[in-house]
Amino acid sequence: MACFLVPAGEAAVTTVVGKLGGKKSRGAAHEQAGTGFGRKLKWLSNMLWGGSALLAFEHVWHGELTLWFPFLSAMNNPADTAEMLAEMGSVGVAMAAGVTLVWVGMVTVSAVLEKRAQSNEPVEEAQ
Repeated sequence: MACFLVPAGEAAVTTVVGKLGGKKSRGAAHEQAGTGFGRKLKWLSNMLWGGSALLAFEHVWHGELTLWFPFLSAMNNPADTAEMLAEMGSVGVAMAAGVTLVWVGMVTVSAVLEKRAQSNEPVEEAQ
């Protein structure tokens, strides 16, 4: 019913953190070889926003999300609201955690590949 709100909330937080972190880390001294954490956080943000948009579309398709108040059809009836909150707590949290775990795997693979690329670089010998 509203499970897409949990990953959307996490996406909003990661977007704000990414924007605030990006302002602090600009400059040549912070630039490193490889992919910075800010860019990796953007990966998570994009994954969460994309998944939330697809889920919202699915909820619109099934009539659970409307363009008029109260926007969520489950909020018309208190019994449905309780069911919606339970779904957000179980399905929504599980989806957000699943996307985050996939992102952690992506970051881990990226770190391994960057480390491997650095170790394969030719070392200049002093003559």
